[in-house]
Formats: sequence, C-alpha cells, structure tokens
Amino acid sequence: MTKPGPLSDLTIIDLSRVLAGPYATMVLSDLGARVIKVERPDGGDDSRHIGPFKAEGVPESAYFASINRGKQSIALNLKDAGDRAIFEALLARADVLVENYRPGVMASLGFGWEALHARYPKLIYAAASGFGHTGPDSQKAAYDMVVQAMGGIMSVTGWPGGPPTRVGTSVGDITAGLFTVIGILSALHERGKTGVGAFVDVAMLDCQIAILENAVARYAVTGVSPGPLGARHPSITPFAAYACQGGHIVIAAGNDGLWQAMLDALDLGMFKDDPRFASNSARSDHADAVAHVIESRLADAPPSHWLPLLDAAGVPCGPLHNIQQALDYPQTRARNMAIHAAYPDGTPLLAAGNPVKISGHGDPVTRPGAPSLDADRAAILKELGL
Repeated sequence: MTKPGPLSDLTIIDLSRVLAGPYATMVLSDLGARVIKVERPDGGDDSRHIGPFKAEGVPESAYFASINRGKQSIALNLKDAGDRAIFEALLARADVLVENYRPGVMASLGFGWEALHARYPKLIYAAASGFGHTGPDSQKAAYDMVVQAMGGIMSVTGWPGGPPTRVGTSVGDITAGLFTVIGILSALHERGKTGVGAFVDVAMLDCQIAILENAVARYAVTGVSPGPLGARHPSITPFAAYACQGGHIVIAAGNDGLWQAMLDALDLGMFKDDPRFASNSARSDHADAVAHVIESRLADAPPSHWLPLLDAAGVPCGPLHNIQQALDYPQTRARNMAIHAAYPDGTPLLAAGNPVKISGHGDPVTRPGAPSLDADRAAILKELGL
C-alpha cells in the first residue's frame, strides 16, 4: 500500500506568482504538501493571463495550469481588514509561507519576516526574489531574462560569434524555485530540532551564479571569462552533438577508456595512436579535428545505425530529441515523466512529472488540476471557522 507524499503533514501558504515561487510550491505539492495559493482578487496570479492558452479565445492558461496543479486557491486583498484576518488565520495553521514580492512589500503590509516571526515563531518564511533581501540591487525588478543576462549564463550560451542567447527554458526562475525548496526543507529539518522557524532568502541572480560550475572554474584558473562554445563541452572531448546522415547524435566520451571504446564502435581504430587524441586534454585542444574524424564516419549512416553500436560499447550517447520525442520516449514514459494534470475547468493537460521518486510513496500518472481563482474560499473559511 502506497503512502501519501512524504510532505503530506505540511501546509504551505503560497503568496507567489508567475514562476519561481509557484515552481517551488509545485514541487512541494507533488511531494504531498497541501498548498493554499493566496491570489489577488483582481485577476489572480499573473500567469493565469500568460499563454499558451487552451484554445483561441478561451482564457485557460496551460502555463498556469501546468505549474499550479494540485493547489487550492483563495483570493485575498491584504489591504482589507477582513481578508487580513483570514490570512492571519491561515498563517496560524501553516508550516511555511512562500512569497516572491520585491523586498519590503510584505513588510509594508505588516507581514514581513520580523513581524510574522514574532507572532508565529514556528513559521518558515521563504522569499524568492530577483536579487535577494540584501545588497545594492535588492530593490531592482527582475525577470528570468534579466538574471540570465546578469548572472553570466548567457555569455556562455550559444555559438561563438553569435548574438546573446537565452537558455531555452526559464532557468533563472526554475533554479530559484529549486533552491527555495532546498532552503525550505533545510529550515524544516532545523525546526524539528529547535522548534523555531527561519527566514529563507533566495535570489534568482545568486542561483545563476551558483550553477555556472565549469565556467567559474575556468575563470579562476585562467583569469579569462569563457565564451560560448555551441554544443560542445569546454574541457571534455568528444562531448557534443555530431552530424550524421539525416540528423545529429550526442556522444559524451568522458574519459580515455570511453574514447577507445568509441573508436572501436565506429571502426576508427586507426586513430588510437594519433598523438592529437592521446588524452582528454589533447583531444580538447584539437576538438575541431575530433569532430571532423567523428562526423566523417557518421556521415555514412543515420542515427538509428550508430546509436545501437555506441550503446553496445557502453559509450554514453543519445538521439537529439525535440519536445514531442522527449515526452514520447519510452524511458520518459516508464519513469512517469509525462503525466496528466488539468486546467481549472477540468480539461486534461499533458504536463511534466515529478522527477523525485521515493520508495513507499505513490507517483500517480494523473495529478489534481489547477484551481480556478478563489475556488476553495468557502471550504477554507469553513475549515477556519470563519
């Protein structure tokens, strides 16, 4: 018998909107937490009005529905005395408050960290903002595009000599959402020992710096800011997308043994003693020559010919999928990573699943849908006795 999610004893009050905060609370919801989404009465979360929409002229956002599945919604005006009382009643029962307003907004409403910590000492307050609650840019407005640019990730994305290129998914928001979850779970662990809540301060810009990994290491060693390299890795070769007949495949031969195995699989044994390719460092210095050798061979056949040979040799490789192919891929389906959620009106919606699989807990293929604005007001007020 499967148990409810491991966070099923937690109640999250979600004041966030658009992506960073809602992504964090979606992860918590997928892991079993109850998430009560507090929205503005005049239109709710901004993402309710961001496409793509279910159909032309139908105001049901697939963007909103995919990130806010399984949550409840209540619309509150935090400047209204009656709604403030409802919000306070929610906080009194909550474990975590998540918000992504600009620093100072919640304090101006009387709901900043210091005020709430005094009234609800066990409450964990998580704030995901563009630049954090300290520093000279703390009041600066931010969206994903802004922090991708300022955090350096756009400077290493794209092709040499090409225009500035945004990463194709909102990594500024999503990484902030994931780090917010990590912060919340860490604060919950500490509260289990101390009985006291904490303030979790996550900045989108900080998160972009945190994921630069190899680029920071290269700068630290050389003193030179790295630039874009297209699809290849800066210090592992071969580790890129290579053209073959009718398409591309990715080959990631990350050590000398895998290089030798790749040469055998592709019948390129004549290059085993080539000094240009004697080590990973040498191959990285001659990355263009490596690509020429590989692609000259791959040009003889399509991906369906080469991938089984490389797989059989134990060489990390894969096809270059578009989104449809990635979602339809048998491994994706086997891992329940293409699930069904629903629009607020109940219409089914294909969505990405939960990548965290925990033994003993369910991972349903169908998840509860996203809420209509204020859909759960009556039930929540009844529960609160208001």
